[in-house]
Amino acid sequence: MLLRPPEIIKKLYPNLIWELEPEENELYLTFDDGPCPDTTLWVLDQLDSYGAKATFFCIAKNAEMYPEIYGEILRRGHAVGNHSYSHVKGWGMPAVDYMKDVDMASGIIHSNLYRPPYARITPSQARMIVERYKIVMWSVLSRDYNRHISRRKCLKNVLPYLSPGVIVVFHDSRKCARNLRYALPRVLEAIYGSGMKSARIDL
Repeated sequence: MLLRPPEIIKKLYPNLIWELEPEENELYLTFDDGPCPDTTLWVLDQLDSYGAKATFFCIAKNAEMYPEIYGEILRRGHAVGNHSYSHVKGWGMPAVDYMKDVDMASGIIHSNLYRPPYARITPSQARMIVERYKIVMWSVLSRDYNRHISRRKCLKNVLPYLSPGVIVVFHDSRKCARNLRYALPRVLEAIYGSGMKSARIDL
């Protein structure tokens, strides 16, 4: 996936949200694929240390498996979003079947926000989804999931693009823990050191 979405993609999908008009000096940290033991709780503690808020796009199957961690995300005042029930890849999947998976997740993840796994969503799927959900994409992708990049490279994927309104993607999963644990504290330090803050997405 591309680090930053090109303008042509944004024009092809005008109903998708790529960045937000910020209130004050806010940007938006988001975390995909949790909840996950250890990693999600560590992320929550890091956010708490700055009084930061974020949005967690949860896989409903994981929320079912770890309801206490899912509840902790909410208890600490963060927003949640639907990231499908089973982390489906939209390409090559009938739109009706794709929608069923999303709706199944909505019985567990009570949110009007949706982020497509792998960013793989077809125009017909997107048209169905936007009738019921706000599709939130991103401005900056950390690529923390890529085990072939160094921790420092993961950090460099994010730091130059921190500005009000941007939506940043990290992942609170075991697979991403090595890069995440290095990058996130330094990103938070940069955000708050520059007078910005991380806010939850409320649409």
